[in-house]
Amino acid sequence: MAENSQLTAELKAQARDLGFDLAGICPAVSPTSLGRFHEWLAAGFAGEMRYLAGRVPAYEHPRHVLDGARSILMLGMRYRNQHPQPVGPGQGRVSRYAWGGDYHHLIRRKLQVLADWLTIRFPSCAVRGVVDSAPLNEREFAQLAGLGWIGKNTLLLNRQHGSWFFLAALLTDLSLAYDEPHATDHCGSCTACLDACPTQAFAAPYVLDARRCISYLTIELKSAVPAELRSGMGSWVFGCDVCQEVCPWNHKPDATEESFFSPRAGNNPLELAPLFDLDDASFRLRFRDSPLWRAKRRGLLRNAAVALGNYPHPPAIPALVRGLSDPEPLVRESCAWALSQYEEPQARSALSSRRQIESDPGVAAELDRALVP
Repeated sequence: MAENSQLTAELKAQARDLGFDLAGICPAVSPTSLGRFHEWLAAGFAGEMRYLAGRVPAYEHPRHVLDGARSILMLGMRYRNQHPQPVGPGQGRVSRYAWGGDYHHLIRRKLQVLADWLTIRFPSCAVRGVVDSAPLNEREFAQLAGLGWIGKNTLLLNRQHGSWFFLAALLTDLSLAYDEPHATDHCGSCTACLDACPTQAFAAPYVLDARRCISYLTIELKSAVPAELRSGMGSWVFGCDVCQEVCPWNHKPDATEESFFSPRAGNNPLELAPLFDLDDASFRLRFRDSPLWRAKRRGLLRNAAVALGNYPHPPAIPALVRGLSDPEPLVRESCAWALSQYEEPQARSALSSRRQIESDPGVAAELDRALVP
């Protein structure tokens, strides 16, 4: 046991040297939340994320992520840096975590260094690092490893760092010294996150209806944003930080020193009209190493159109008119709705002209609604 404790201490020290702010270890066991996960799926709260239901058996035990897994090193890396800049006319908000480079790339490299360190010490051990990609309930295992508690907004909260951090895991078949689980919920009677959600995405405390969540709507949803939820999206075009920004535990954390997460030019906030000038190649060139790549061109332009409809900006009308002729029906449909929110004659004229040649049923229906007197 003393040997396990020494190895565990050294492993955690290596993780901190690599830039991980949180490190805790738990046993690789079946998560206790499987029943609630089944209920959540049965309620339809996953929306279009059908891959989750297809991976249910894999979530039953970490051995499906790493055969023979005995221990999980749960890690946290802070990403909060500067404050959001004010959003002006024609601009959109991007979630803080997506301002800089794609965190998957950075964290995977660091996990590989950590895995290599472990295999040098124990050449015959099995080890695998994962971040966001494997069927592993990271939040529950992070709580089991003592990193924090799951808040009412379903995010992991830490008393020192709030929720402004990424989670990652290193699984191994080695037996390590386990940390005490975090047993206390420090949310108390606070409901700030639930009350502030613009789309009322929380079915109950600790229960998120992803179908109404702005992060889901701007990233995971592949179809048009439901009409009744568009206004709630406000100026968000990728992700959403509302439930984090209002959380009292998120008012204290220090900013990260990791420059990889510093905002790239034009991401805080994002100019929307120029996005409609990007073809697939130019979109790829601009966003391929950014989290915004996940939304794909069609998704980001859909989101930009919704934001420009929520906050009409007449100089953006030509961009939205270009969007009416986009090869993607999703973009055309979203631009049709956005233009319907403008009072300028050129907006209605563009809608009328497009309706005469539009062949896609979904876009045609949106144009018809837009042209109702």
